[in-house]
Amino acid sequence: MSQNWSPIINPEELLQLKNSTEVILVDARAGLNMEENYKKEHLKGARYVDLNRDLATADCNPANGGRHPLPSLEKFSEVLSKLGITSQSHIVIYDDKNGSNAASRFWWMLKAVGHEKAQVLNGGYQAAIHKGFPLSSGTESFYTTEKYPVSDWQLLLTNIKEVDKARNNPENIVIDVRDKNRFEGLTEPLDLIAGHIPGAVNVPFSENLDENGFYLSAEKLAKKYTEILGTIKPENIIVHCGSGVTACHTLLAMDYAGIPIPKLYVGSWSEWSRNNLPMATKQ
Repeated sequence: MSQNWSPIINPEELLQLKNSTEVILVDARAGLNMEENYKKEHLKGARYVDLNRDLATADCNPANGGRHPLPSLEKFSEVLSKLGITSQSHIVIYDDKNGSNAASRFWWMLKAVGHEKAQVLNGGYQAAIHKGFPLSSGTESFYTTEKYPVSDWQLLLTNIKEVDKARNNPENIVIDVRDKNRFEGLTEPLDLIAGHIPGAVNVPFSENLDENGFYLSAEKLAKKYTEILGTIKPENIIVHCGSGVTACHTLLAMDYAGIPIPKLYVGSWSEWSRNNLPMATKQ
């Protein structure tokens, strides 16, 4: 792993920390009425973060940055402060999609501003409940903190122009982590057009997980991605999805495997498909 802290924490480990005052547990489940669902039931002590409101810029034009463009650094600093997070906080994030929803996105954003102690719960919400982690309802009481210091996004990012140049360059690889049917243009539940970026390689994020929804071992992930990436340099690897959220699941898997975190194309298919650029489907 690129940092001393593993990007993944197992439910058993979290259970042992349930009474720790040093851990800030964050509920990053996303979807319709999710904040209300959080208030009905969540892991005890968890604070809620909203994908659209807190981890992206709301009311944006998807053709200019995709459906979930990054918020400004100023806004993200405010979000962290409102959550009571300091630069020394140990943060554990969960969602109910095996980390493939907003949990891995929040993890990437924390790492990108230099926060070291950030982990995603392996197996997510359901795994914690299965292990007996206590539940709660309503909202949690905690103190906000002073402004969280941020200066820039320290992890690699790329944009639509760079992706267009890289997609046919043999020294680069563009990885699309959406499921096979979306990649092949057989279905598209979220964006206007089905298909993929020509030249991209499909490596579904679900392949990072075992049959029980837990991440494969670091060794298995390392073998898998080493075979896919070959000798391509980390700075020439681009990972994307539909809107720059699920792609972070694969970035986390690579970090867990000891592979340097490559470039994230935040705009992803939601931006690419709205800009009159070449598009491909299954031949």
